[in-house]
Amino acid sequence: MEEKTKLESALDELLAGKSTEEIVGPNGLLKQLTKALVERAMNAEMSHHLGYEKHAVGGRGSGNNRNGKSRKKIQGDFGSVEIEVPRDRNGTYDPKIIPKHERRFAGFDEKILSMYARGRTTRDIQSHLEEMYGVEVSPALISEVTDSIIEEVKAWQSRPLEPIYPIVYLDALMVKMRHEGRVENRAVFVGIGVTLEGTKEVLGLWTSATEGAKFWLQILTEIRNRGVNDILIACVDGLKGFPEAIQSVYPKTQVQLCIVHMVRNSLNDVSWQERKAVAVDLKQIYHAATAEEGEQRLQAFEEQWDGKYPSIGKMWRRNWAGIVPFFAYPAEIRRAVYTTNIVESLNMTLRKVIKTRGSFPGEEAARKLLYLALKNVARRWNATRDWRVALNHFTLLWGERIEAAQARPVR
Repeated sequence: MEEKTKLESALDELLAGKSTEEIVGPNGLLKQLTKALVERAMNAEMSHHLGYEKHAVGGRGSGNNRNGKSRKKIQGDFGSVEIEVPRDRNGTYDPKIIPKHERRFAGFDEKILSMYARGRTTRDIQSHLEEMYGVEVSPALISEVTDSIIEEVKAWQSRPLEPIYPIVYLDALMVKMRHEGRVENRAVFVGIGVTLEGTKEVLGLWTSATEGAKFWLQILTEIRNRGVNDILIACVDGLKGFPEAIQSVYPKTQVQLCIVHMVRNSLNDVSWQERKAVAVDLKQIYHAATAEEGEQRLQAFEEQWDGKYPSIGKMWRRNWAGIVPFFAYPAEIRRAVYTTNIVESLNMTLRKVIKTRGSFPGEEAARKLLYLALKNVARRWNATRDWRVALNHFTLLWGERIEAAQARPVR
């Protein structure tokens, strides 16, 4: 407590009478203190490395000693500052606080990545860093920082997965990117799995020219090769051939047309003033206790809304066979399956970051940004609501499959 009091007193004396500009301005006290602290820490590191303090008699004849200093400019929240880095004659000193070849303070790269993950363009990031910290950052530096995660993305994309996922959501969105010299719309495929613990994880990101069942077959094969032995329920959109692709890899999986997609597609052409009312009436359909009751509520919906939006009822009729399995699940599993938080929050975030760019220079650039955006979304995901109750039902219905998938060795 006494040390803290002394430190506070010293700081009070240091800051007394100084303006904000004098403290945090381009040549302010914060920058001077940072320079002094870093250089002091490096000199302490050098003493530890050599085994004796500067000017100490014990250093004579030790075989290595101090050999002047070199200068380098570092960047951080405080702006740019030039520091003096001590050298030893043998060249074996390796700084820890600011490593060799490093010119940015810990945390500075994270700020660039954080802004990049939120869809900020290179120009936006440059302007923000200059405005907030007085730091001039080149486009090349921003590219260098964001490119540093490419290996991380590759490792993440090939990491082993859980042996079984009770629920997997499979979705795709279209992204403009340059491919073979021209800008074109390409599909980015996303798989989201719910684990036996009720946590959600993104299984991977894949890109292709189109959203096709054949490419989904490749994705599912890759997922299996990464250790997924079984999937209990796969929630998909209405892509033709998709169920066949899933069942060719996971023949026991129950394919369920994604209720979230159905509702989202239903509301696409509904006016903003009536979206809430239409959504409430659609909810009556998929909240029905049985398929028969659901069909009755669909009929009531058509009677109410066919005059304005006839395409909605027709779409639900056309896809009814893919919706019917949903009514066989107990309420707890239904809630776990149709929860909109996972798919909707993911799509909203990805579309938001994509919107800031006209197009991507290539697949790698798109995957890099989407990966960072996904990490941001995943931090906000909570465990699936009432998961323990839902898991009890999964175990009652498919307990043998769960045990078999966990016991089977990884391929």
